[in-house]
Amino acid sequence: MSGMNEPGTISIGENDTVLIEVEGESYRIAPEDAKALIFQGRVVPVVQVRRKIRPGGGQTQALSIEGHAAMNRAGKAVLIFTRAGYYIIPFMSFRKVADGEVVSAPLFPLRPDTDGGMV
Repeated sequence: MSGMNEPGTISIGENDTVLIEVEGESYRIAPEDAKALIFQGRVVPVVQVRRKIRPGGGQTQALSIEGHAAMNRAGKAVLIFTRAGYYIIPFMSFRKVADGEVVSAPLFPLRPDTDGGMV
């Protein structure tokens, strides 16, 4: 993963979708999934939307699950895993963005340690 040291950003989008921007890639967490993560601690999918131009004009959207988001063991941070890298954000910052209290918040990169865990 090339840019595991580059930060990312989360923000709130249309219809309360949580948008994730990292490494020039755009991902999203659906509003119902963000609520399941916040209130039930569930692991939720991180989806990427790719727009494709059809021959003869018009566009289609291809949705694909490209990662997941989960609470850390202590319940104080959200871990976001994507093809672009691994990121962490304090739980309260994630919640404030998901609730629309703040417009955006930074993601901080995680890097694998030599024992296979995260640092």
